[in-house]
Order: sequence, then C-alpha cells, then structure tokens
Amino acid sequence: MSDIFTPILMQLGIGAIGGFFVGYLLKKVLKFAIIIGIFTFILAYFVYESSIQIDYSQLISSIETLATPAYNFIYPVISQIPALGSLVIGAVLGFTRS
Repeated sequence: MSDIFTPILMQLGIGAIGGFFVGYLLKKVLKFAIIIGIFTFILAYFVYESSIQIDYSQLISSIETLATPAYNFIYPVISQIPALGSLVIGAVLGFTRS
C-alpha cells in the first residue's frame, strides 16, 4: 500500500518545494513593477506627445517570439496536475514568507 503513495508524495513534495521558490522569486521580481510602470508611463507620454513612434508590427513580432518558448515551457507544467496544486500552495507560502 505504501508503494502506491510514494510517487504521489514525491510529486507533491517536489511541487511544494518548487512552488515555494517560485513564490519567493515572484515576490522579488514584482518589486521591480514600480520601475517598469514608471518606464511604461514615460514611454506612453512620449508616444502621446509624438516625440517617439512605435513600430507595432515589430513589437507584436517580438512578443510572439518571446511567448512561444514560454508556452512550450508552461504547457507541460500544467499537464502535471498533482504537482501543480502543491506548487501553487508552495508559491503562496514562498510569496508570503519573505
């Protein structure tokens, strides 16, 4: 009977530990949100004042180039439902811990 639960417990444990680190990292990265927001506001202001022009087709192409590898990474993670639940719990714990 113990042999049945061992793989599940391993997935849950690895997911929780990984989630804790993801949450901790996410909290640290989100501290830069204010700087990014200010930069975006300044950029939008310059576009509004016609000081600069943005090539939207190139911008969309760049976003698609960045989004494809992200999708290829995220999709296999989503397919791991047992580990994903514990990863989310670990991420919340890691986010609130620091």
